Amino acid sequence: GVYLAENTLQAAKCASWPPTAAKECAQQTAIPLFPKAIGLWKQLKQSTGMCSACAIFLFEVPAMIHPKPLFPGARVALVAPASAVPEEKLPGALDLVRRLGMEPVLYPSCYFANRDGYLAATDAQRAEDVNRAFGDETIDGVWCIRGGYGGHRILPLLDADAIRKNPKWFGGYSDVTALHLFLNQVCNLATFHCTMPSTEPHPNAYTLGYLKKALFGGLDGVISNPDGQSIRTLVPGEAKGVLCGGNLSLLAASLGTPWEVDTKGKILFLEDIGEKTYRLDSMLTQLRNAGKFRDCAGILLGAWTDCVPEMPERTLTLDEIFTQLIVPAGKPAVMDLACGHCATTLALPMGRKCRLDADAGSITLEA
Repeated sequence: GVYLAENTLQAAKCASWPPTAAKECAQQTAIPLFPKAIGLWKQLKQSTGMCSACAIFLFEVPAMIHPKPLFPGARVALVAPASAVPEEKLPGALDLVRRLGMEPVLYPSCYFANRDGYLAATDAQRAEDVNRAFGDETIDGVWCIRGGYGGHRILPLLDADAIRKNPKWFGGYSDVTALHLFLNQVCNLATFHCTMPSTEPHPNAYTLGYLKKALFGGLDGVISNPDGQSIRTLVPGEAKGVLCGGNLSLLAASLGTPWEVDTKGKILFLEDIGEKTYRLDSMLTQLRNAGKFRDCAGILLGAWTDCVPEMPERTLTLDEIFTQLIVPAGKPAVMDLACGHCATTLALPMGRKCRLDADAGSITLEA
């Protein structure tokens, strides 16, 4: 929204606003403003003299772009936007892509020799890999080979214009949440929260089934947990909205940045790994204080792998933390969705519309 507003504002300053066009625009249905666009909206009104309805009309954001599914023989760019891939794990990652019938194309960040401390490569190199992968017309999809740490460091270096002009399939999870936010909110590109080649080179049948749907199409309708693993109701009710979110640590880190998670009217998904319960409490409190639970339509809580209390004898349980911090918002919410840092995990299409029936523990993805 801000991107469009900046360009519209500049154009408006260069020429007088045609009254007839303003009248026609004012007759259109006004749409909600993105918070960060409000300042530009006011500038637009002041500099052009147009009415509020007309200025609001100009802020309409393009529809979400849903990339074409991948296919047998597709050339898939493997990139490491965060941590390095251990040398011994690279063959297994390549083998998985080939077993799926696609051709892996390795980018420099995937080679352990190029690492920069705990990062897969320098910020410049990791960003260049992502930019080049999207810009290369011979590449059909971009799959993050692993997560780790460092994805949010490259966001200022990503070429949003080039990505918008060359939308394609993108997948990953964990630290890749930072890139999901960028692609969903800045580039209007739907992405997939799914397993990664280096992290899960031999996915089980359930995980592989959802991965194939994410890759090749068919990830729609009701999504279900594995047999014997129920989805619990935290807050009853029904909600509809676009899926957003991902790893809690990355979402909390996004606050106050140009890529801050926008939950307005959306279904917010949360998961994490290896965090003490008080740390989860802190990050959930930050999201609550920032109005993210108040603004969202509904909440999906996934896996909280190895998230244990620092002192078990005096702690709040995860259920108690969720009850204290999420329930008061009154938004329909469910727990124990099989998605996140777990061997048995489903895939989620970020940026896709879905329906949540928290009473029934049912989540339905629109085609």
